[in-house]
Amino acid sequence: MSNNVKNGKLAPMKWWQLALLGAASMIGTGYFLGSGIGIKMGGVSVIFMYILAAIGTYIVFDVLFRMTGEDPQQGSFRTYAKNAFGRWAGFTSGWVYWSSELLIMGSQLTALSLFTRFWFPTIPMWIFATAYALLGLGVILLGTHAFERSEHVFAIIKVSAIVIFLIIAGAAVFGFIRGGEHQPKFPITKETLLPAGIIGSWSSLIYAFYAFGGIEVMGLMATRLKRPEEAPKAGNIMILLITTIYVASLILALTLIPLDALQGKESPFQVALSTYNLSIVPHAFNAILIIAGFSTMVASLFAVTTILVTLAKDHDAPLIFAKQTKGYRQMPLPAIGFTAGGVSATVLMALALPEELFEYVTTAAGIMLLLNWLFILLTSGRLLHLSVWGKIKRYTGMVLILTAIAGTVFHPTSRAGFWISLLFIIIIGLVTLGMKFKPKQDNREVRPKA
Repeated sequence: MSNNVKNGKLAPMKWWQLALLGAASMIGTGYFLGSGIGIKMGGVSVIFMYILAAIGTYIVFDVLFRMTGEDPQQGSFRTYAKNAFGRWAGFTSGWVYWSSELLIMGSQLTALSLFTRFWFPTIPMWIFATAYALLGLGVILLGTHAFERSEHVFAIIKVSAIVIFLIIAGAAVFGFIRGGEHQPKFPITKETLLPAGIIGSWSSLIYAFYAFGGIEVMGLMATRLKRPEEAPKAGNIMILLITTIYVASLILALTLIPLDALQGKESPFQVALSTYNLSIVPHAFNAILIIAGFSTMVASLFAVTTILVTLAKDHDAPLIFAKQTKGYRQMPLPAIGFTAGGVSATVLMALALPEELFEYVTTAAGIMLLLNWLFILLTSGRLLHLSVWGKIKRYTGMVLILTAIAGTVFHPTSRAGFWISLLFIIIIGLVTLGMKFKPKQDNREVRPKA
């Protein structure tokens, strides 16, 4: 038996394993492809949007792991919402997150299909979407241990891919590699900084935040840490590393290509290297993009299954979703099956909207994800004793999140996604209002020790 599995139970994780898992959950098509949409809308100012999004991400991560350190819970943020505001909050938080991850999977499946059409342009997207969805379900069915091991490998591949891009792009900028169609030059004019004005820059903030989605998976897995007090170290190192490579790679990509070379439906990193005489690089990079998208899709599958099980255990979803198979490898097959049905719906959407789906669903997924982050910040105000500086950070995070969500209303690219997310919120809200939640005696606030 593996050293990572003893007596049918998974061994505790080390902090660097949690950091790798966080990197695997974050780095995906939300960055590799979504950044192209952000650049098209916000121009060079998108770099500042990524920095703001990194600050907001850190603030949310900080309070989430403080709550985890005080009271480790399998349900993570949704359990804390329930403890802070009552059962209705846990119900709403859980289903908002489930919906956001479902939309993220739809976004990832579409992006994966777009990348694969680079090699097979005549095959319909829905065929690729179906194949990747089945592969992702296969990984989940192999169990938590297989999921963790695969995500660790994917994380190393993805970080290495960005580092390789930085090296090749840097060599092109400094003239060691020649043959590009455009003279490397960082665009610093007013037209390139804000090509669509303040509104375009504001609206691009949602795509910067979307590239950092994944800290919730860390929250769900943090209870497995061998030393829970090391959770902040895992997150701080991971967020700092990702922010650094995000900003550096964006600067180099914008240096190598003019803004009008991006159409929003391709990776700016692929476009940046495509004009150089590097025959194998575009294909290798495309393969890495597929790995990145598949990794984050699998992480989303794992997250929605975990949340669905905890919802069922708390009687906020049908109890059948908490049922697991017996034996060495316990699997919540009903929950996985229900999630598979949701994934099937996203495949049908990929069939119906082959071109527009990515921008619409990416925006909606980003909004739903940020609403969950907003819930985390609201919850922390109830469950943590925050210092004055802690309160300032908390309100700053809330303002950044609300600013990103509001910005989606004012740009035609993101507006449709706003209405999709609003539809999900209305449905969840109506179901919540229709539920009869009885207060429980064991609901109590979690406060840090004096």
